[in-house]
Amino acid sequence: MQTNTNAIVLSKLKYRENDLIVKCYTEKFGVVSFLLRGVLKNKKGGAKVAYFQLLSQLQLEIIFKPNRSLQSVKEVKINQFYSSLHSNVLKSAIVMFLAEVLSSTLKEEEENELLFSYLETTLQWLDNHNDFANFHLLFLLKLTKYFGFYPENPLPESNSFNLLEGRFETVTQNKNSVSGENLTLLKQLLGTTFDALNNVKISAKQRQSFLNMILHYFELHLGSFRTPKSLQIFNQVFS
Repeated sequence: MQTNTNAIVLSKLKYRENDLIVKCYTEKFGVVSFLLRGVLKNKKGGAKVAYFQLLSQLQLEIIFKPNRSLQSVKEVKINQFYSSLHSNVLKSAIVMFLAEVLSSTLKEEEENELLFSYLETTLQWLDNHNDFANFHLLFLLKLTKYFGFYPENPLPESNSFNLLEGRFETVTQNKNSVSGENLTLLKQLLGTTFDALNNVKISAKQRQSFLNMILHYFELHLGSFRTPKSLQIFNQVFS
């Protein structure tokens, strides 16, 4: 079946001498891996290779065959031109980190318009804004909505958050309960938007602690999730 779909690049891997395997999150089919044959040796292929940078937003014309592990791409176009996402060093670090998280968490091979729209719009927001140091925290927190473990609204008397149960509590239950600065920050982020994110003041130490907490939250609810390899470098960039 030949069809068109929008796509967001999650990862790419050199295969054999001149081929690439590119994993994308597509609007129509969910997670799909594509084999780009000969793209690394073709003199005209340089532009195509550049299209497949991490988290690039593309429009693909593909030949889709159900039950095939690697699909074919017939035509590639840039769907959203980024002005800074791949040229700004700090944003590039966020892109590398979030691409690894998304590659680990996105597994479904089916359409999810709401999730795809969320990824599209938030990446465009990051590209267009200069105050973004806390972007990844809110991005990951809101991402949990689409996986089914978004924290429920806190009660005024709540003094802890149970990561295992995904709920606020009045009594600290176990080692997976969060309190203190991380709890305060969690409540703040739940009540804000990306446009108001610059009003939430977070130190580098708090940012790193909260990120470790949210990654642990993912581990508890997504059995296949593993701490990203790029985490250490990412923390150094934003320390």
